[in-house]
Amino acid sequence: MKKNNINSIKDSGFKVPKDYFSNLEDRLMSEIKLNQTVKDSGFKAPDDYFNTLESNILSKVSKKEPTKVIPLFNKKNLLYITSIAAAVLLLFNLSIFEKETKWDTLDADTVENYILNGNVGTYEIASLLLEGDIEEENFTSIEFTDEAMEGYFIENANIEDLMIK
Repeated sequence: MKKNNINSIKDSGFKVPKDYFSNLEDRLMSEIKLNQTVKDSGFKAPDDYFNTLESNILSKVSKKEPTKVIPLFNKKNLLYITSIAAAVLLLFNLSIFEKETKWDTLDADTVENYILNGNVGTYEIASLLLEGDIEEENFTSIEFTDEAMEGYFIENANIEDLMIK
């Protein structure tokens, strides 16, 4: 940026309209004459307007009309919402969507482990059986011969298990 010497500036930057000062005196005189002849501007405020203005404004502002407030959670709406939520909860908790478990789909190992580890007694098992399940022809009888028993003990038993203590 160039450094301009302040003393060398010839133009001040302000401009006045052409012939402003030549007719300035005439315009001022006409304005003074107009003010002397016309005392009333044409606008009139009512009597005691500015004395009572503050009290009028405060009286209008301080009047509060009660507004009607509708609460979001009144007893009726709360009852509707809770009943709908309870109905939806019951719908999902009921066994509508569950498939029934069938005895054919159970593994024998699973049932055996449940009976052995689930503290299930003979009375609980007997209560599950029907009268037709307990008939004698439903049970197969296996007879063991002495040779079969001896072969089983030879193959599976330890000598320590057979010793009397």
